[in-house]
Amino acid sequence: MSEILEKVHSTLNEAKKVVFGQDNMLEGILCALVCEGHLLIEGMPGLGKTLSVSTMSKLCDLDFKRVQFTPDLLPSDLIGTMVYNQSKEEFSTKFGPIFTQILLADEINRSPAKVQAALLESMAEKQVTIGDETHRLKAPFVVLATQNPIEQEGTYNLPEAQLDRFMMKINVDYPDFESEIKVLDLKKQFHREINPMLTLSDLSVIKEKTEAVYVDDKIKSMIVKMIHSTRPGNENFRKEYNGVITAGASPRASIWVYKIARFKAFLDGKDFVSPDHIMSIIPQVLGHRVVLSYEAIIDNMNVEKITTEIAAKCL
Repeated sequence: MSEILEKVHSTLNEAKKVVFGQDNMLEGILCALVCEGHLLIEGMPGLGKTLSVSTMSKLCDLDFKRVQFTPDLLPSDLIGTMVYNQSKEEFSTKFGPIFTQILLADEINRSPAKVQAALLESMAEKQVTIGDETHRLKAPFVVLATQNPIEQEGTYNLPEAQLDRFMMKINVDYPDFESEIKVLDLKKQFHREINPMLTLSDLSVIKEKTEAVYVDDKIKSMIVKMIHSTRPGNENFRKEYNGVITAGASPRASIWVYKIARFKAFLDGKDFVSPDHIMSIIPQVLGHRVVLSYEAIIDNMNVEKITTEIAAKCL
């Protein structure tokens, strides 16, 4: 095992001493930091979503800010605003919490459309416009958003354009029995200091190693075929899903499957991407991009299960 890979696994193991039973989420957060993609984490309250993001930011020694999204949140509360200075008789820029490296958008679906629109520019362009001036954000800039399930009261559906900006959506489930027993002893070590284990230069090295992972042309074709198979009207779309899927995944899905599969291969200590790496991430990459029909939703069809079935038929 290479030195940098050992460092990555040590960092994840350290995070697992604070957050129990959520290994998939911790791995997803690290993947977002390396690939510089945005991550949407959905789950019921109290499952360690905020704690996981906070812990990983400390372990990676990155600037971190948290914004609690509420129905009365304004775009200026997020990105900043122009403030008039009476003594100088001029306007100055007051920067908002979005000017950081890791932005934790807590309960992102509790804020209305104006705030979501303000966040979209930063996610898409890595920049923010305040007044007449455009400001570049720090690198890496990653939005790690938590979301309560839509069925809960007082939530807003995120627009499709914004959902597509998230490289993955991870559904967080309850921890298993053994993990929850460990949670009971967590308070004893909750206040212990978390020391950084990965630096910004380490993340750059991990990114280089990830990008050096070999992807065969057949694997690339397989990825694109999987994405095409989710699109009604495409020649690869299977007839049995007529009336089930309204809209398929965008080309961004192909890009993220390609990038994340290489990170998965790196994490496994492999220098090439295999179909197993691709299949392991299909539900998280496609689940929030494929839109099911009203009838399919009424029939309680699971979008992650459907996308996995579609992908499996392309192997």
